[in-house]
Amino acid sequence: MHIIDILTLVVAGLMVGNELTVSLFINPVMRQLNAESQRQALSLFARNLGRVMPFWYGVCLLLFLVETFSHRGQGGFLYLLWATILWVSIIVFSVTVLVPINNRVAKLGAGVSLEQWLPEHRRWERLHRLRIVLLLLALVLVTHVLL
Repeated sequence: MHIIDILTLVVAGLMVGNELTVSLFINPVMRQLNAESQRQALSLFARNLGRVMPFWYGVCLLLFLVETFSHRGQGGFLYLLWATILWVSIIVFSVTVLVPINNRVAKLGAGVSLEQWLPEHRRWERLHRLRIVLLLLALVLVTHVLL
């Protein structure tokens, strides 16, 4: 199971790192662009990440489930169970709240004014920060058990 432990930590760690990168680096750089460039770049990022992230979240969930199942009856099981429950909650939150906003941003067409889409993107950023905190918590729980 050692290889699964490593895979779980790497895949989940990269996921959390990607989400942090969006919040800490990509979005602040986007805000420095003019309105049309922001609209185009955010639309492209929303489409590209919107294709990859569901698969990535699913793989992480599968790995968390494998880890939880394989550690049942052992020390740390409850931490893994809570991390898995938290990951499921994050997915539900993402699908019901963040994905609809992301889809609207991805469909931004030329000529859409900054005033029309900027509040929506700011809302997504605030909610995304909450998701990052929850992702970090899940990663810490899993790391605590696997290391």
